[in-house]
Amino acid sequence: MTASKSFNPWNYKPWWCQPWSILLTGVVVMTGSWLVFKSLWLTIPLSLLIFVWWSYFLILWPQLIRESLKSDETEL
Repeated sequence: MTASKSFNPWNYKPWWCQPWSILLTGVVVMTGSWLVFKSLWLTIPLSLLIFVWWSYFLILWPQLIRESLKSDETEL
């Protein structure tokens, strides 16, 4: 059980799929959208999509991986 608590799924992802790069990419896209188009009608929906992307990859995915490992350990 202690192995799953210390498991860090980010250790198995490449540099471009790390939390810092995911956040940085989203911020750059949102800022770039505003600077280029100066349109809230484009920037807001794009930002909402990025927040969904962040929610999945930064919050939900690591939890799912940990739960999967936890369930695999209990089956053994």
